[in-house]
Amino acid sequence: LLPFPLLITSAFALFQGLSDSEMDTGEPTGTAAAAAGGEKRAMLLRQITEEGGFAFVASAEKAAAGDLRAAEAAREMAWEQLHSGPWSEVEPAWRHAYALACLHVASLRAGDDRRAALRALDMGLIMGGDLLRAELEAAIAQVPANGNREGEGDGAGDAGRNVERWREGLSRNRDLGDALKVLPVKSLSCKRIERRTCISLETFIHDYFLRESPVILSGCIDHWPARTKWKDIKYLERIAGDRTIPVE
Repeated sequence: LLPFPLLITSAFALFQGLSDSEMDTGEPTGTAAAAAGGEKRAMLLRQITEEGGFAFVASAEKAAAGDLRAAEAAREMAWEQLHSGPWSEVEPAWRHAYALACLHVASLRAGDDRRAALRALDMGLIMGGDLLRAELEAAIAQVPANGNREGEGDGAGDAGRNVERWREGLSRNRDLGDALKVLPVKSLSCKRIERRTCISLETFIHDYFLRESPVILSGCIDHWPARTKWKDIKYLERIAGDRTIPVE
């Protein structure tokens, strides 16, 4: 085996060359784009080596050669680095490394597990850096958000179970008014809390916010499409499918 610095230098040199014709035209030909992408990855691996991530680099090299277990191991290593301290103190190289590992996992999973591949790419977008963002988005564009490939189930059973769980969750939501009927009048405040419907922002600021007086507002978001659309699990499946999104 070659020493890691020599290994990374060799990988960098492998992706560095561009033909004179590609440089003269200024057009991002397929060869030029591939070379640029390879150059970014080689530079990233060199940065990770400088950070002491020798095990990650070794796993990433194996993943690039088609080793799924190595790809998943590299992703776990990068994930641990992302959670080694406050997010602001995480080295940017490790964010890019996580995105690279997600790309490897997705490329090796796409053939037999479309959902796992899509989730890996989404996590790369959410938690990874910007260096490989274009590659992640390009890979996602090649994976349909809905539908199944050969060998996967039709998803009808899962959809039915999702609908039942969705309805059960909605039925458990209790309106605040129900709680107020049970609680004593002065249990939440020294005075009775007013209930208003669809008041203006100016009224809210003048009558309640500036006076630091509590108020229960109702009907203010009845016009929001999400009030009805987000209750329809089939609607969410249609527009988002198997995509993974951050919830804050």
